Amino acid sequence: MRLFLFISLTTLLSFNISAQEVTVAHKDSINTVLKNYYDLNLKMFQAGSTVRDIDKAFSLFTDDFTYVHEKFEGYYTKESLYKSALRNHKRGGYNGKVTDFKIINKIIGLNGATVQKRFVLKKKGVISESELQMSLFEFKGGKISRIVEYW
Repeated sequence: MRLFLFISLTTLLSFNISAQEVTVAHKDSINTVLKNYYDLNLKMFQAGSTVRDIDKAFSLFTDDFTYVHEKFEGYYTKESLYKSALRNHKRGGYNGKVTDFKIINKIIGLNGATVQKRFVLKKKGVISESELQMSLFEFKGGKISRIVEYW
């Protein structure tokens, strides 16, 4: 009987530790994807960026990815957002005005995260920060499946 209790308790404890490790790995992977997202977007926004830079940024999205920005009545699929990024690149819209993203806060949950951030902007040599903004990210299979902007 004691052996059975020992084995049962050991099994439960090891299961609990494994579940905690999965949670930590999950949060770390979401954090990594978010870091890559902002790093790649920053690179894409610079003068001299390439279509390959845009492709790398979009590789973080699922095939059924959607982007929603209710304030501007924007709803985009991955394909429509990609075409828009290519048009913006072609007309010189990615000119280095955005110099960084200042992440103020992140809350990471199960297959989702909210990010509170500011754009760091450069205009005529003057650095400024945008208003505080909030974005919701949803994830599927280790990729971003949806972004909803709340600013």
